[in-house]
Amino acid sequence: MTDAPPPLAPPALVQPAAYQVSYGVVRGTAPRGTRRVVVRVDGKLVRAAPLRGRSFRLVVPLPSHEVRVRVETLDASGRGAGRTVEHVFGLPRAAQPALRSLRLEPRLERDVTRLASGYPGTAAVYVEDLATGAGAAWNARATFPAASTLKLAIAVTLLAHVDGPPAPGSELDALLRRMLIPSDNAAANAVLVRLGGSTSGGGALVDDELRSIGLERTDMYGGYVIGTSLGASKRGLASRGVPLTVVSEAHWGVGKRTTALDLARLLRALWLASGGLGPLARDGSGVSSDEARYLLYLLAHVGDRGKLARGLHGVPGLVVMHKAGWVDAARHDAGLIAWRGGIVVAVAMTYRASGAGVSSDAFAGRVATSALRRFRG
Repeated sequence: MTDAPPPLAPPALVQPAAYQVSYGVVRGTAPRGTRRVVVRVDGKLVRAAPLRGRSFRLVVPLPSHEVRVRVETLDASGRGAGRTVEHVFGLPRAAQPALRSLRLEPRLERDVTRLASGYPGTAAVYVEDLATGAGAAWNARATFPAASTLKLAIAVTLLAHVDGPPAPGSELDALLRRMLIPSDNAAANAVLVRLGGSTSGGGALVDDELRSIGLERTDMYGGYVIGTSLGASKRGLASRGVPLTVVSEAHWGVGKRTTALDLARLLRALWLASGGLGPLARDGSGVSSDEARYLLYLLAHVGDRGKLARGLHGVPGLVVMHKAGWVDAARHDAGLIAWRGGIVVAVAMTYRASGAGVSSDAFAGRVATSALRRFRG
């Protein structure tokens, strides 16, 4: 009588990871003796595949929300073990990062021009279908008060200076969540101090990071007042017909500043980094794919659905990963909008000396709706 072979150990997973977005890639190493890999999403079988060797890479469909992914490895007799990953935020496979050159989408350009020129103040727009490179812009290099939009830049800079995403529940994880999701100013200042020893020192490091990925007209200008509420790859910087110009610029003094083009480049660089591509994915002080997917996970949990997400209800597979910012005279929203057919970067910025209000939010919603309408055909 022969002894039964010992049971298999659980697989070692590289992707997906907890508290990160996922494009459906399941990757890892199986124990010796594995003959089959099975993937379940929220308990439902979505993929079963034979295995030769020990390394595996499968692509599975994920719903566009937070899910639980279980990967099981089975031997020839069907015995095995599994590993479960909680808090995985699914994104459409069509949103997978890829390098594309920017080119003009004429019909969307007409939409953008009409919307921006009709706003009762100063406006700027940048939209691009990242899956194809088709885009449009208006007043995209004009500077505006940046407000809280630059909290994303702080987070990117911090992750470029640490090794890997913060551990769940750690002090750093809590700071980043408070800074990005409820947009807490004290948390932003604490991250700046952690970066550079002071808010001004941290701000200088943020400016250096942004310049390194091609952001031309953005300045951090120190920390945030308590009690107030893009980098493209070199291949993607060229514009075939998209007017990346200044049409009109508000005169608002000094302080944090940025442009629609710079915010779009920052978001594009973060998206590319989530696939190991683009200017942030450099050796040394870059942002790893795990770190980028962690930041996108946080942005997917930002509330404030009354701006870019306004009017997008019912779009299949819709996920809006964004960071808004506002002061009395300015309101902006900048984000990545994923749906089953792809992913768009959209930025809408407004300034009105008498006060930017709900009309600015409605403007952002119309910009996003126009872009999705054109890109979805």
